[in-house]
Amino acid sequence: MFDTVLIANRGEVAVRVMQACGELGIETAAVYSDADENAKHVRFADEAYHVGASKAKASYLDQDALLDAARDADADAIHPGYGFLAENVSFAANVEDSEFVWIGPPSDVMADFGEKTTARAIMADADVPVVPGTAEPVDDADAVRAFGEEHGYPVAIKADGGGGGRGFRVVHGPDEAASQFDDAVREADAYFDNPNVYLERFLEDPKHIEVQIIADEHGNVRHLGERDCSIQRRQQKLVEESPSPVLDEATRERLCAAACRGAAAAGYVNAGTVEFLYEGGEIYFIETNARIQVEHPVSESRTGIDLVKWQLRVAAGEELDFAQADVDPRGTAMEFRINAEDPSNDFTPLPGTLSTYRPPRGIGVRVDDGVDEGDAIAPFYDSMFAKVVVSGTDREEVLARARRVLTEIEIEGVPTTVPFHRELLEDETFIENEHTTKYVDRAYGGD
Repeated sequence: MFDTVLIANRGEVAVRVMQACGELGIETAAVYSDADENAKHVRFADEAYHVGASKAKASYLDQDALLDAARDADADAIHPGYGFLAENVSFAANVEDSEFVWIGPPSDVMADFGEKTTARAIMADADVPVVPGTAEPVDDADAVRAFGEEHGYPVAIKADGGGGGRGFRVVHGPDEAASQFDDAVREADAYFDNPNVYLERFLEDPKHIEVQIIADEHGNVRHLGERDCSIQRRQQKLVEESPSPVLDEATRERLCAAACRGAAAAGYVNAGTVEFLYEGGEIYFIETNARIQVEHPVSESRTGIDLVKWQLRVAAGEELDFAQADVDPRGTAMEFRINAEDPSNDFTPLPGTLSTYRPPRGIGVRVDDGVDEGDAIAPFYDSMFAKVVVSGTDREEVLARARRVLTEIEIEGVPTTVPFHRELLEDETFIENEHTTKYVDRAYGGD
């Protein structure tokens, strides 16, 4: 096992990795920007290293500065967390070529899954169902029109090199093809430094369901069940739950088996998430996130398996010590993302200082955060600063417990998504599980 791990990230995910390291007897090294000099993850670490100015490009995205910090810390390995450089192929390759161990999937596997058309081909070859779409990037709006004529409208234009709603456009008819194609290409180039886009049939009202996997370098792939991530706004997730209340057991088994089969075919190692859309009783692969995910505590809460500790163990060469039959998800778990955003004003991020921050407590409550009372939410980074995970025997108990939990939480100094979550918990469409990925935009976003 490693002696020292450098965490190339900040906030709650950095704290989460440090907690796992502490349980394994590993020393931790944090990195910080000017804005984060006094941040919780810096206070929490055994040692910390300054890597640059407040803007992420000058600090958390500076690969040379991060590698220099790892050398200064005499680290054995680097954990990228999620976001920033977690899925950056060049950073993973640079770490692999250095004296440090990369705690994540191999860079060549990341590259395969980073290019969505390549990922689709890998999954299709492994007999994993994919949404009908193009096998290669397309060059112009004429290709969009031709695809629409063959498969029907609407057509989704997607960035080949990324996700998260960036470089994503929906074409409802041939007259929109040119403008939407140009916008998608422009945004894909700006966000991912890759202007390539591809086409898919656009599913009108799907559920978004993902499977958590963990794989070792000895050929073992395990899944920890699925999560339903259909509560999202403009492709950004807000609430995640497991199990998905829409799946029957046969579909669940088929979904999880497909995820493991595809990961094995790709030579995947370490933690990852295989994402699907579900509509009309059918499942369709959309992408694989080659990293630990924000919502991983949902799967941990149901299985009792510490995914971050297994990330560290797998990176150190250990073999998974449990069979698939040993994974026994129990009850229900639901995660609520706490962002410094104003839900009443189009979810606008509004940074500030947490004059009051009192997380909820009690049975069935887990809080992962990167702040303490009095800390500042900086304007330079993602607005999420905490996650509240509620678990119970079934969905009904979790909904009731979540109402209590989100009433008890006290936050002052910045607006948050807590009022949205409280309203959602009284929403009959959500309670009855009749929502899809489009529901929040329609009911709450004014779209």
